[in-house]
Amino acid sequence: MLSALLAVAAPQPVAVQPTPAPSPAPAPSPPLLAGPLPQQPPLLDQADVDKALAALDGLVQDAMKQTGVPGVAVGVVYGDKVVFAKGYGVRKVGEPGAVGADTVFQLASLSKPVASTVVAGVVGDGKVAWDDPVVKHDPGFALKDPWVTRDVTVADLFAHRSGLPDHAGDLLEDLGYDRAYILSHLRLEPLAPFRASYFYTNFGLTAAALAVAKAAGTSWEQLSAQTLYRPLGMSHTSSDFADYEKNPDRAVGHVKVGDAWQAKYVRDPQAQSPAGGVSSTVDDMVKWMRLQLGGGKYDGRQVVDAMALQQTHEPHNTASPPRAPDGVPGFYGLGFNVGYDQSGRLRLGHSGAFDLGAATNVAMIPGEGLGIVVLTNAQPIGVAESIAYNFLDIASYGRQTTDWLPFLLGVFAKIDSEGTSKTDYAKPPANPAAARPSAAYTGTYANAYYGPLTVAERDGKLVMTLGPQGQAFPLTHFDADTFSYRTTGENAVGLDGVTFTVDGAGPAGQVRVAHLDANGLGTFTRG
Repeated sequence: MLSALLAVAAPQPVAVQPTPAPSPAPAPSPPLLAGPLPQQPPLLDQADVDKALAALDGLVQDAMKQTGVPGVAVGVVYGDKVVFAKGYGVRKVGEPGAVGADTVFQLASLSKPVASTVVAGVVGDGKVAWDDPVVKHDPGFALKDPWVTRDVTVADLFAHRSGLPDHAGDLLEDLGYDRAYILSHLRLEPLAPFRASYFYTNFGLTAAALAVAKAAGTSWEQLSAQTLYRPLGMSHTSSDFADYEKNPDRAVGHVKVGDAWQAKYVRDPQAQSPAGGVSSTVDDMVKWMRLQLGGGKYDGRQVVDAMALQQTHEPHNTASPPRAPDGVPGFYGLGFNVGYDQSGRLRLGHSGAFDLGAATNVAMIPGEGLGIVVLTNAQPIGVAESIAYNFLDIASYGRQTTDWLPFLLGVFAKIDSEGTSKTDYAKPPANPAAARPSAAYTGTYANAYYGPLTVAERDGKLVMTLGPQGQAFPLTHFDADTFSYRTTGENAVGLDGVTFTVDGAGPAGQVRVAHLDANGLGTFTRG
């Protein structure tokens, strides 16, 4: 899950629980700096970077050998020059197509800093401002509290400080709902304190991006192309999933099944295109990194306004507390993770992850003009991050400060194990209470957020149906009025529970789907 990856690639979010009570008036947005940030003298020279570049092939090959990840592509920029761009492995297991620097990968959440660059371009043109309320450009946008709806800005949503809960809307996407449905139902989500919390939301950011596109009078997909991709010559980059899907030189997603990598799923992220739907190549992403490291300039042209872009690189939200008493917090900018190293140098980065088969990372030290991007076609296990972190370690300190690959493999394995149901539904109680006759459970149940849920008996077995395409989930009896089913999609947690509420001898009046109830919205009532 994206949230799992960000727990590693970005600081841990501060846990702020939603509250039903009215919140006070919002605090002002964090002030934006009035001029360029002071520049420190570089600490690196060409020899430092050359040493890291000489080790890079070995870092990639070792990571692939240890993990079996099918395909990797890596690009490095230094001093406004592309100094490395190379592909490794295959686009799809069992087929001969090799990964090259021009092979298209799904970026997943690496799309977020790309999206904030697009918005910075529009801000620089004067069509919007980062502190514009979203409703100024999209009057139909709404959140649960009217005053938050009125005041939440483009920057608030790009910095994950709107109060929307973690990954709000993602489960609707898993059920097959389209972008319009998901965005229109964000208004039902409970809110944490506005501008006083950090919760990572794909569809919150998407809502802001689409409002910017409306202000520009076009679609997000077209705006991205005309503002960023075409001016930089990113000819193989797109915010439209259909372009990725039809490209013959694309790296397909892989998941680990037992000890083997398999191309098992196709992840269509079009509903959240600004947040997770970009596809690109290393050849194109190094152009984007040159723009970031060059203050919005590319080949001597000011493509994106320097001040509008700089705002994306500044801390706008505290994403995690210090990890040690003498440490510093982790921050989130506008689409970027923002941090500072032990030398006080700004570090920018972001990871992307589809549990259905993609993992990416970008890491940059703007003061050194140095950046690396790593794209892989396998579910997140830490490979993309380990390559990037090892490279920057060697460039900055002459050695790896941590053996990043085994460390991150362990962290990601822990995250993966934690991303399962808290109840082991594969092991029913030794003496489970009997279920009622099927007629007590069958019928249609209503839910304003998730839509209708239908339970029917098919071939002697209960089947639950959800979503606009009628996804069918067979139910297996667990204990009394509780059944299990296998979750699917990007946010799947394995087997999870469905519990019916039955009063007296009548049919069930309600059913609670545990996987859908993280925000208190997972109870369905018989119609």
